[in-house]
Amino acid sequence: MNLPIDSRILKITLAAGAIAYAVQLFVSGYTGSGVGMTLIGIIIGLTAMRSIRMILVAFRIQQQKLDKARQTLSGINPKHLWPGNRGQYWFLQGNLLLESSLTEAEKAFRTALDVGMKRDEEKAAVMLNLAAIQSSKRRTKEAKALIAQAKRLDKKGMLKADIRTIEQAIKNPQQVLRRR
Repeated sequence: MNLPIDSRILKITLAAGAIAYAVQLFVSGYTGSGVGMTLIGIIIGLTAMRSIRMILVAFRIQQQKLDKARQTLSGINPKHLWPGNRGQYWFLQGNLLLESSLTEAEKAFRTALDVGMKRDEEKAAVMLNLAAIQSSKRRTKEAKALIAQAKRLDKKGMLKADIRTIEQAIKNPQQVLRRR
């Protein structure tokens, strides 16, 4: 019988075991080994909170290694992610789909918003991508509404240049090239 094992449970169990062993090492007088085992337990615990593969996908997208990013992202089951990371998964999926299919990318971005993003800046980035898709589909009214929401959510001003670029694209519509 093949039982699916959630890797988060395994990581949390390993982290708890490492911390328990570190306590035992401290009690036994092996302080140096106890410190080392505590660090190992903390690292394992942090990997349980954040998916290493998601970080790797974001890094590969930055490096423009999209084929490797797609391959890594296809190996992630969004149901096995923490609820806060599921929105990030769909955001990365949408970014990878922008090249091939705007409708699929739009679905992924809308799913990211439905699932929920952790920070307002992440929501603003999703809104901005949706505005770009809407402007390429000649839906300027929807694109302007999405840009207004992105401006409202971008409190730190991290996306000002991107917002200006999308606003210029709406004013001067250009043909969007799709790779097939």
